[in-house]
Amino acid sequence: MKQEHYDASDIQVLEGLEAVRKRPGMYIGTTSVKGLHHLVWEIVDNAIDEALAGYCDDIEVIINPDNSITVKDDGRGIPVGIHAKTGLSTVETVYTVLHAGGKFGGGGYKVSGGLHGVGASVVNALSKWVEVTVYQNGKIYQIRFENGGHTVAPLTEIGNCDIDRTGTTVTFKPDPLIFTDTTVFDYDTLRTRIRELAFLNKGLRIILCDDRVETEKKKEEFVYEGGISEYVQLLNSGKTPIHDEIVHLSGEKDDISLEVALQYNSGYSVNVYSFTNNINTYEGGTHEDGVKTALTRIINSYAKKAKLIKDSNDSLTGDDVREGLTMIISCKHPNPQFEGQTKTKLGNSEVRKIANDIFSEGFERFLLENPDVAKTIVEKAMTASRARIAAKKARELTRRKGDLDVVNFGGKLVDCKEKDPSVCEIFLVEGDSAGGSAIKGRDSMTQAILPLRGKILNVEKARLDRALSNEEIRTIITAFGTGIGEDFNLDKLRYDKIIIMTDADVDGSHIRVLLLTLFYRFFRPIVEAGHVYAAQPPLFCIKHGKVIKYVLNEEERDEYIASLSPNTKYDMMRMKGLGEMDAEELNETTMDINTRILRKITVDDAMSADDIFSKLMGEEVEPRRKFIEENAHYVENLDI
Repeated sequence: MKQEHYDASDIQVLEGLEAVRKRPGMYIGTTSVKGLHHLVWEIVDNAIDEALAGYCDDIEVIINPDNSITVKDDGRGIPVGIHAKTGLSTVETVYTVLHAGGKFGGGGYKVSGGLHGVGASVVNALSKWVEVTVYQNGKIYQIRFENGGHTVAPLTEIGNCDIDRTGTTVTFKPDPLIFTDTTVFDYDTLRTRIRELAFLNKGLRIILCDDRVETEKKKEEFVYEGGISEYVQLLNSGKTPIHDEIVHLSGEKDDISLEVALQYNSGYSVNVYSFTNNINTYEGGTHEDGVKTALTRIINSYAKKAKLIKDSNDSLTGDDVREGLTMIISCKHPNPQFEGQTKTKLGNSEVRKIANDIFSEGFERFLLENPDVAKTIVEKAMTASRARIAAKKARELTRRKGDLDVVNFGGKLVDCKEKDPSVCEIFLVEGDSAGGSAIKGRDSMTQAILPLRGKILNVEKARLDRALSNEEIRTIITAFGTGIGEDFNLDKLRYDKIIIMTDADVDGSHIRVLLLTLFYRFFRPIVEAGHVYAAQPPLFCIKHGKVIKYVLNEEERDEYIASLSPNTKYDMMRMKGLGEMDAEELNETTMDINTRILRKITVDDAMSADDIFSKLMGEEVEPRRKFIEENAHYVENLDI
């Protein structure tokens, strides 16, 4: 329908912080749990900027009993004088005016993690109340804002303090009108990022406290004099390093500094994480490109000069030299330009050469000074190269040659009729019996079934060439259609949903973890794009009268029974395994898109995910034993 009226009066001008409250997603990405925690990072980033400038040694983050957050720092303190342009105190200006900050002209901060100058004011706009206290020149100043950033009273001097005490303390409570899902902060989410910030800022002490009554009170201190070298040490704690020393390189050119820490382990996965001004550049960028290019060139050069590579025409690829590598890249840039889908890719072209030069010089020197380590690294890369060539031959067996060749993969895959991937899904089913029921109970138009016979290979302990020799894995690769390794192409994925359907017992859980390990190591873009799910078969069936209710667990069972009339008669049975269900039961409880429950598998934190896979599926027994001991008390029902 056409709009009848449109003139100047239809143009809406949002004053002050109204725009932020109107469109919060534009400023913090989302108002879900992730956006809630983003508020903390905006305030912490301001304190970190003081540390980067050399004025802050200690930061404290406190979750208060009312779920408000306090961030204290011992930096210079926000200036308290009147701002010439706004006529307000600088503190009030920073917290009420968008794009007001010391990060634009270069005078306030040489390097900054909070790039947009909107952090403090956005937090204010999206909070029920904010209180800011500044310690400066022997005096204490305070200002309070309420109801989305409205100033209660101007900045006021409220007392005296030691002349040497400086810093800013900010306390805020998120507005439940904005964060409708939850305003409860998660300790582990805060802990992960705070620990990361401590690693990235060598010597900075960050304390995290949880003072809530309903949780177990906690207080942890994070300070790492070794910086990102200690970060690499942590990431490799569940793995077996092939050399003891962690390589640490750093340099600076044109006010751009680069720091790299790396160590190889005996595994096959690659874990390279890059940061710019403490921002995790998930999508990489020019700093990462420069380091990776230099790594490949320097190792090839060393190997040929040391005659470790016999044929001068042979060369190791980037994949070869990065096998088993754990590396942290940290770049500090006075004017970073971010790009990419999520604005987490560094785009400054000048950084590529600077990163290449700084890393090349330092790493070449390290290899020359440590010939035994250099030989170990080159030999691992050469072994990876041989495996890559073998894998290339094996991959030929997994390529689809046309629909007629893959009707059932020798009786395994029962494909769906629809050819549009956006509406198709494939069930990876544990066992032939469950597979038979699934085939009969499916919607043959859009649902494909792939029964898995036995447990697939644990790829955490195998290279790609060995994985490709496993018949079940080859079948999975062929069914997906994406290829694997160098041939991988997400656009060729034949199913929008890949659904793991296993029993809720120990064997089923093991098969599920083996499949997730395969997907995370060799098909990670499929997981990252949200295509992987776990089916949720119900644990109980409750019948009363003509009503049949399926529930997932004991808690849901008890809640449902409690909701019934006291006179209702309790006919309840524990559900059988997938293989014991008939086709109708399996369809009704687990496969019907109108009644089923699926759990989406996500990778919110790649480092944590890698750590868990390494501990649970890797060669080292001790980290796995420790993990089980620390988490065993969370198990309520163990079906053996």
